[in-house]
Amino acid sequence: MMTDCYLTLDLDRTERFEQKLQQMINQGGLCLMVSIGHRTGLFDVMSNMDSASSREISDRAGLRERYVRDWLAAMVTGSIVEYDEMFKTYRLPSEYDSLLTRHAGCKNYATNVQWFSIFGKLEEDIIKCFREGGSVPESVFTDLQSKLAAEKSESDLNGLFKYMLPLVPTLIMQLCEGLDVLDLGCGTGETLLELAQAFPKSRFVGYDQSLESIEKARCSAEERGIENVAFFNRDLAQIHAIDAFDLVTAFDVMHDQPYPFQVLDEVYAALRPEGIFLMQDLVNSNKAALNLQNPLAPLLYSISCLRGMAASLQQNDQTDEVVWGQEPTCQTLEAVGFEKIEIHDLPHDILSEFYVATKPNSSEQ
Repeated sequence: MMTDCYLTLDLDRTERFEQKLQQMINQGGLCLMVSIGHRTGLFDVMSNMDSASSREISDRAGLRERYVRDWLAAMVTGSIVEYDEMFKTYRLPSEYDSLLTRHAGCKNYATNVQWFSIFGKLEEDIIKCFREGGSVPESVFTDLQSKLAAEKSESDLNGLFKYMLPLVPTLIMQLCEGLDVLDLGCGTGETLLELAQAFPKSRFVGYDQSLESIEKARCSAEERGIENVAFFNRDLAQIHAIDAFDLVTAFDVMHDQPYPFQVLDEVYAALRPEGIFLMQDLVNSNKAALNLQNPLAPLLYSISCLRGMAASLQQNDQTDEVVWGQEPTCQTLEAVGFEKIEIHDLPHDILSEFYVATKPNSSEQ
């Protein structure tokens, strides 16, 4: 029976899949090496050199030559770095350093490959969640993600001022004149502190469910002497504010919420008439075919799985029981009363989509 079954196999298809698996294994190793190259500054060093030996590269980077040599070998076999056999030198093509170095800003893909380091460190916890339910320990996940956030903060802030705020044509002018702003899921406060410093006439409030993050944000505000910002440890589904804010932001946080419908309902209530809700979330559709069109779809699903485990902490797996994505987001925004709902793709973050929604003037309803 097994022999008959074997004979019905498409052996060419099996061979193609085997080749794909080999590529996946190789690419997985390269992802780790690219992350190491970013965090050690090797890509930045090589972008400022022409062709150089492994000794010259390691000396410039302040790293051990033996390990740099092995890293370079991985980069060469992965077709990322060029090697001159005659002169024994290595070169990072300029076409590649525009996507792998810190001066690439929001186009630096090396920041995104660091997710795989996070996955590896949490693998045992993830497997336990699959078997027993529950969640990844929030403290562990928060610590690892904060390292990634620190690497991305500069490019994200550049994107905030260059792309996100201009989505609302008069928003920057209004912030200069003075608005009341609430940021949901503020984390350790880097974004809100930059906004508070840039717009001293506006008043900023940050909510986050992590007490540790809030304490760090408060310390940062005190150290920097920023007085027009306050941080509070609060469940995002329990804002409990009525007509209190002109602008509510939620950057990369809604996808993690166990009760996203309730959060959006609270956001609507917290906004004043003609107030703006500005939201960033993972690119995600309820229609699998649309997700498959994204060139980074496997990474998006992997991030979604991991972050969902962290978000379910203390929720006993009881959530809104919905696959959150663009369609339910738009439906919910409309259902709670928002108007002028817009969705934007911005060049500084290909993993995210950006929403703008307006609370109508009560006199016009």
